[in-house]
Amino acid sequence: MPRLLDRYKTDVVPKMMERFGYKNRLAVPRLDKVVLNMGVGNTHDDKTRLEGALRDLAAISGQRPATMKARKSVAAFKIREGVPVGVKVTLRGHRMYEFLDRLISVAIPRLRDFRGLSTASFDGRGNYSLGIGEQLVFPEVKPDDVQAVQGMDITVCTTARTDEEASALLGLFGMPFSRS
Repeated sequence: MPRLLDRYKTDVVPKMMERFGYKNRLAVPRLDKVVLNMGVGNTHDDKTRLEGALRDLAAISGQRPATMKARKSVAAFKIREGVPVGVKVTLRGHRMYEFLDRLISVAIPRLRDFRGLSTASFDGRGNYSLGIGEQLVFPEVKPDDVQAVQGMDITVCTTARTDEEASALLGLFGMPFSRS
């Protein structure tokens, strides 16, 4: 059993029941999924960027990413419809808890000039999104193999109905939110 899932069952659920007055353990919000997304832009000029993003995201998540293609042609960005522009992975179950544990305990502390995650990044329905400027903060990515430093977006989806519940849930998991 992943360490974060064990913490959820033993520590988080009782504290959430006490704080929000849930009468049933099943009413306590839980993690639903974690979505990782890397946009690589126009791959027409350099196909190795897409291959590098696929390799790095697979190493980070432990799962093969899906290639996302442009829905519409955009002349200003020199993108045609159907051209690969990014990769994404949806994690659920044990892989989700393992990734979130590595994100909180290993990757976020390795960010430069880190002063805490913004609490303004909740979407109003209990989901939290954050961006990471480079994939090198994850120890699974070998710096020698990286051709281009690539950022990524991470969205943590919960079953919480409000941002307050989701913030409390992620805070009890150890997510380092800023105090201000």
